Amino acid sequence: MPDAFLHIPFDNATLAIMFVTISLAYVIFSIAGFGTALVAGPVLVNYMPLSQAIPLLVLLDCVAAFGKLARSHKHVVRIELARLLPFMAIGSVAGIAVLLKTKSDVLMLAMGCFVTLYALYMLTQPIRTRYISAAWAVPLGVGGGLFGALFGSGGFLYAIYLNGRTSTKEQASSTQSTLIGISTLVRITMLTIAGAYADLALVVAAIYLLPALFLGLWAGEHISFKISRSTFTTLINIIILVSGMTLVYRAYFGIN
Repeated sequence: MPDAFLHIPFDNATLAIMFVTISLAYVIFSIAGFGTALVAGPVLVNYMPLSQAIPLLVLLDCVAAFGKLARSHKHVVRIELARLLPFMAIGSVAGIAVLLKTKSDVLMLAMGCFVTLYALYMLTQPIRTRYISAAWAVPLGVGGGLFGALFGSGGFLYAIYLNGRTSTKEQASSTQSTLIGISTLVRITMLTIAGAYADLALVVAAIYLLPALFLGLWAGEHISFKISRSTFTTLINIIILVSGMTLVYRAYFGIN
């Protein structure tokens, strides 16, 4: 077993590309609290199957989320966390059921169109603080859990809710990271039971990429200190827009 941890699972060129990709992905994660699958996923699938890329990102997301939480836990808005968690759980269960019984590309296309239009609307309006009702925890919590289970990317829906319910970018980002951390723990448990981590090469890859993760978190944290709430909101809406367009693209070409 020790030999497995001494063997680099990729050639040097591939490892360098993955290092840069993971660093950039976690710059976004450090600022927004989500978005790693959006940035890193399309690159990683060129070097490993999707069935390995997703479990790898789940491992890294878990480390990143709880690492961020350890430094910024005082900013977590617990009441909003409590509102979202039950509906996130319902959405996750529903996502598994939908995955087994429904053509997911139809649902992906519908959500992609909605999210894209929402982000375009937000980006074309004058920037100002927009507070939304706590009742939005129901559809956005369920939707986030549903899309997290189906496609590994539901964080943008939590971001819509939290940016309309929190007063600072630190509160939004920290609460978002906590949600992602909890969801990744559940997904790691399910993936372990399914045998996704039986191949030690995947765990070794995650260990080799940890420096890239920490570099991205460090850079993102320093960037976030220097941006205003309005700039932060604009950045989140741009990420949400790209997320929506990615869902439409994947649905159109049947990429799950």
